Amino acid sequence: MQLTKSAAEKILSDMGMSDMPITEIHPTPHPISPDWFSQYKKLCHEFITTLTDSVETLAFMNLTQDEFMNLIMGHSIPQNISLRFRTPLVWGGKLEIDNLFMCWTFPHSHNLDRFIIGQSDSQSVWLPDPAKKIYLPAHTAGGGDGGNATEDRLAQMGAQIASGRD
Repeated sequence: MQLTKSAAEKILSDMGMSDMPITEIHPTPHPISPDWFSQYKKLCHEFITTLTDSVETLAFMNLTQDEFMNLIMGHSIPQNISLRFRTPLVWGGKLEIDNLFMCWTFPHSHNLDRFIIGQSDSQSVWLPDPAKKIYLPAHTAGGGDGGNATEDRLAQMGAQIASGRD
């Protein structure tokens, strides 16, 4: 189904992602390297090692201290977190850090899959294009009155790690 920008934004809003920026592309098939998956795995590792500049956003994900440290140190990605391509490789996306973003697998990544697949027969497709490396809907990224000690602690730990890498 061919969507207008406002119709695409309405669908995302109905999915609880009203603040997700979108970009229109005209999908044309592109060949993919046979070793794309091994390159992708390396790229994912590189991507998570760059998250030290996003510790404040990570702190809002309510990760355990071990999950947070393993992620920020580049060891592992916690369960229910996905790394997504902004532009899929089959439509000309590149195996580059700037073409990736991180979000919750459920519900966000699942909903984004439904959103994109729903446009599969269109001449142009609206793709998610969040401004930051990590997508959290605005309604989940705000702290309550008085702050959050876990978020503060994790942000401080991330800042220490980042300063140690510089």
